[in-house]
Amino acid sequence: MPAQSRMPVPAAAEDALGELAAHAASLHAASGGSLLSCFAAVPDPRDPRGVRHSLASILAMCAAAVLCGCTSLEDVTAWVSAAPPEVLAAAGCRRSTPGARVPPHPDTIVRVFTLISARQLADLAGAFLARRAAAGPVTFPIAAPGWLPGIAVDGKAVRGAAGPDGLVPYLLAAATHDTTAVIAERLIGPKTSEVPELAPLLRGLNERVLLAGHVITIDAGHTVRAHATFICQELMAHYVMTVKRNTPGLYDDLDALDWASVPVQHETTETGHGRHEHRTIQVMDAPDHIRARFPHARQVSLIERYVTRTVRKRKDNGRGYKKVTVRTAVAVFVITSLDAREAGPEHLAGYVRRHWRIENKIHYVRDVTYREDASRVRTRSRPRVMATLRNLAIGLIRQAGHTRIAPVIRKIRYDIRLLLAILGLQNPS
Repeated sequence: MPAQSRMPVPAAAEDALGELAAHAASLHAASGGSLLSCFAAVPDPRDPRGVRHSLASILAMCAAAVLCGCTSLEDVTAWVSAAPPEVLAAAGCRRSTPGARVPPHPDTIVRVFTLISARQLADLAGAFLARRAAAGPVTFPIAAPGWLPGIAVDGKAVRGAAGPDGLVPYLLAAATHDTTAVIAERLIGPKTSEVPELAPLLRGLNERVLLAGHVITIDAGHTVRAHATFICQELMAHYVMTVKRNTPGLYDDLDALDWASVPVQHETTETGHGRHEHRTIQVMDAPDHIRARFPHARQVSLIERYVTRTVRKRKDNGRGYKKVTVRTAVAVFVITSLDAREAGPEHLAGYVRRHWRIENKIHYVRDVTYREDASRVRTRSRPRVMATLRNLAIGLIRQAGHTRIAPVIRKIRYDIRLLLAILGLQNPS
């Protein structure tokens, strides 16, 4: 019987497969080694003729500038032009004829930021941080309730930028719960939303970090059946989802449960920043009709938050201010694939609370410390490259054990040894 002949593959398909294989190899290279090896895996878009500075050294210098608090591309190029010789040497910048280290020209940096693939840079930077933050495989079965490695997924608009269509770019990101480092990022297209992009984001991340046994936390906008099935069956992970009125059927079913007969099983009280917050959680096993409605549901919970804060309010006569006590109460339902053997009430409350670290410790820092929304870097790849460098800087600082970003940035500006230590670079000279 004659052997079956292999069907010919179109040239375009072969090119696409080759590009995917090269990208996979670069991700593997970036996930281990130093920051310079990560940047070296980024494809260089420049014409090889006339290249005087390696792409890795350019990106390393720009990462150092962002670590020092540079908020705009102009600040980055100015800092690089006046960078200390120790940083130039550690980044591998070239030597001039007399032997002195020479920084890349500002025009070179702008050209690189314009031409470089922002998606590939984000993937490689995420792979680098993910490898450093890897918690290791989760063993099964779990003997008792405990903390599992968590990943929060949330989106953010880069308001100071404008895409080719004139719309504001929107980035969907995945960040670790513990070190709050962005380990994956995906650009949301102009004719779609966050919801259909969550699966591709996590599927790509799963190729670099095995997500089996991890806890994926997402907000109410992603509380859909397809995501629950994808997370549990394809990723073999767990989900913790909040339920609001955007899913009216599920919300009404949870609201109709007999919560009055369920005692408060865990509560926390915190005071700070002018506010007093008391949180409680009630948990029960998911009833059969909830399991039939939502895939892999094992527990449901009701979280209530009571906040008391003092604010200044202008007096009725318009002269001076008076202090007013404001009290608010918020209730939210939570549904999860974790059963009582895998997560207790304190763990479910903690996963929900840790999810918002991506807002408080990443998005807030980018907006306030790095003034991202006020950035005038608007077109081509430059806004997303700057966003990736900000995420990288925040992740490196937190993975180095620092919890307060702004004070560390102020210290880094005047401490070259701390800057190189956080970057993981060494001065060869």
